[in-house]
Amino acid sequence: MTGSDNDTNSDGKPTEELTARLLKLATLASVAAAGLLISVKAFAYINTGAVSILASLLDSVMDAGASLLNLIAVRYALTPADQNHRFGHGKAESLAALFQAGFILASSAFLIHEAVHRLLTPVPVTEVRSGVIVMLLAMTVTMALVTFQRYVVRRTDSMAIHADSVHYRADLLSNGATLLALVLAGQGLSKADPVFALLIAGYLLVSTREILRQALNELLDRELPQSQRQAITDIALAHPAVTGMHDLRTRRSGRTPIIQLHLEMDADLSLRQAHRIADEVESAISKEFDGADIVVHQDPAGVVETQRWQSEE
Repeated sequence: MTGSDNDTNSDGKPTEELTARLLKLATLASVAAAGLLISVKAFAYINTGAVSILASLLDSVMDAGASLLNLIAVRYALTPADQNHRFGHGKAESLAALFQAGFILASSAFLIHEAVHRLLTPVPVTEVRSGVIVMLLAMTVTMALVTFQRYVVRRTDSMAIHADSVHYRADLLSNGATLLALVLAGQGLSKADPVFALLIAGYLLVSTREILRQALNELLDRELPQSQRQAITDIALAHPAVTGMHDLRTRRSGRTPIIQLHLEMDADLSLRQAHRIADEVESAISKEFDGADIVVHQDPAGVVETQRWQSEE
């Protein structure tokens, strides 16, 4: 699917059309997987009564809600820029990631409550064999989904799909813990079930940190990483007609980097010459930051600014 010349740009990166297809397919796959997992885990919980399976079932219900939200958010984020949203709709992905973190926190709190209750009032786990079979199936489905999501994230750099993938990776580990808890419960260690449920809840809480960090960074217009800012600076100052650069400002909206900077040039250059130089610098930056929204302002050399980088003599 991705090997066609029509699906990639000259630099090997996916076209907008391929990106849209991958994102839509990833969201549909996530919703379908969540629906399947809910069905099989509900069957397993009814047959075993294991709270660790209830924990996993509850998490899959949260997954379904988060995946549906992702499906809507990604489609909205893919909507082209319009008169009222000149920078596009990319931040819808960050909002979806933020809501996903809320889903995880809510499910973790409920899970902790149920696990503590089971520790205080133990309930024997029955039909362990059917529970084990279901959890193995759940792990297989989740592994396939996570593998596909990681491929999509690598190709599209989508924050919403990344947040969904982080969540499902946590699910993969929690399913493994649930499987181990069932095996131990089958050997008579009844408290293993709620203890592992608590461990799963703890892991889910930890997994929200990365999702929250990335979503808030984008929503609050945090600068791009210093390595990327330095790359922009190096590209700009590499042009022989550029004598300095200042007021570099960067942020990200969805998958689109937004870059603004001031170039310093010889004060005797004509406006036409300065504009040509700015276009050349913008083109060079675009090759490194595909799809970036770039604004370059031209200043005569010698302008004093708060932030300033001088090219080497």
